[in-house]
Amino acid sequence: VQLQASGGGLVQAGGSLRLSCAASGRTFSRNTMGCMGWFRQAPGKEREFVAGFSRSGSTTYYADSVKGRFTVSRDNAKSTMYLQMNSLRPEDTGVYYCAASSSWNTPRDRFGYDYWGQGTLVTVSS
Repeated sequence: VQLQASGGGLVQAGGSLRLSCAASGRTFSRNTMGCMGWFRQAPGKEREFVAGFSRSGSTTYYADSVKGRFTVSRDNAKSTMYLQMNSLRPEDTGVYYCAASSSWNTPRDRFGYDYWGQGTLVTVSS
């Protein structure tokens, strides 16, 4: 499975961005994939969970810091996952990675993911 993340950029605080994660090599479905998620990494910090889906795709999870501002969605027909980010803050700055698992079903735990995208940089200016 190859994941391609895109949509990052420079935005002012309070603005919005929409990230996309296109998958190839395997279709999105509860029978072929485990959980999927978005993570981010700020300079000098560990990679942290942002948002994600359970293996079935029916349950979404969010970090407390983004709840109410970010929305994760997916289009199985396009094998694409999205992260709509609203009301962005300077502390949201970092490289955002999408990840997918072949069988893992604990979206918040980054160590269970098998596939990672290359990352897309989000910079929020104050």
